[in-house]
Amino acid sequence: MGVKVYVSGISGNKEVKKRQQRVFMILESKNVPFVAVDITEPGKEDEKDFMQTNSTSLGCTVSDTSPRHPLPPQIFNDRDYCGDYDQFDLANEIDKLEQFLRVEVPNSNDNDESNNVIQEAQSKTQVAENELVNNVDDSVEKIETNGIASSREPSVESEKKTNGAEVAVDEEVVDDGEAAEEEADEEKNTTPSEELIRSEQEAAD
Repeated sequence: MGVKVYVSGISGNKEVKKRQQRVFMILESKNVPFVAVDITEPGKEDEKDFMQTNSTSLGCTVSDTSPRHPLPPQIFNDRDYCGDYDQFDLANEIDKLEQFLRVEVPNSNDNDESNNVIQEAQSKTQVAENELVNNVDDSVEKIETNGIASSREPSVESEKKTNGAEVAVDEEVVDDGEAAEEEADEEKNTTPSEELIRSEQEAAD
């Protein structure tokens, strides 16, 4: 057994169309499986006769208060008549829709459990994504750190070379100073006669 909603796909009555759409919306929102039977489709003459014969409520509308035949939507559970739109809407308002349709409406707790499972899966996915992002950030930081360390090494060698050059210059200065001191010492140790001989030699040159 299953819920059947008899409708008219080409009805010129706007109220009938709105009622049909509302029935569909309510059933779908409550997860009630149903079959829509369009009595205006070709080959549906038997379905149309069945609806008109077994519907005990006319489904009156504001524009058609006394229809000759029951107006859709008409709701059945298989071949058992449930009621027209007004009865359907009232049962929904007083939270008696499952009794009206003669079915068990899916428990909202089942939907809650499904939602919890979905949320848990989404949470795990988010955690995994965060861990991946953190690992990537750590890798990038390590690469940058290694790059900075490598760039600093040549500067250390340059400092060593500079220091070596300064030491070499200092040694040269020391050597020149020592040579000057030796010449001064030689001049001091030269006797007057040696100075005279040296002066004559320079004059002869």
